[in-house]
Parts: sequence; structure tokens; C-alpha cells
Amino acid sequence: MQQAELSKVRASVHSQCGSDVLIQLDRGRNRVDIQKGVIQNAYPSVFTVLVQDEKKENPPQLLSFSYTDIITREIRMKLC
Repeated sequence: MQQAELSKVRASVHSQCGSDVLIQLDRGRNRVDIQKGVIQNAYPSVFTVLVQDEKKENPPQLLSFSYTDIITREIRMKLC
């Protein structure tokens, strides 16, 4: 993994703070979760996404991801 690639991903996520995204999480063993959320903050090593559960009685969850998760395709994000 090159530093330029990591910087490019970091800059892209920073510019999309506050945007709605669709996240595809690879949970391993052919398990995939798809959730809709909003990019809350972007920090030097991680970024956070606020995800609303499909069931309205559950409170929203704040998930954090590393920029390397995008590069290694552990998660995939798409703007809504």
C-alpha cells in the first residue's frame, strides 16, 4: 500500500463529510451487510459513520472505519 493511495482515499472521505453513503461491510465467510449512513467525522487515521438501524426502536450506531478498510475492500462505500 502506497502513501499516495492512502492520502487520496483520506482526502476523498474528508471532502464527503456530512454526505449520505451506502456501506457494504464484508463480515467474512460470505456474509455481507449493507447499511445506509452519514459520514460524521474524518480523523487522521479513521472516519466515523452514523448508521440508523432498520428497526426504528434501536438507537443509531456510530461506526468507525480505517482508511485502509477501503483500500483492502473490507468496506465499500457509495454516495447516495
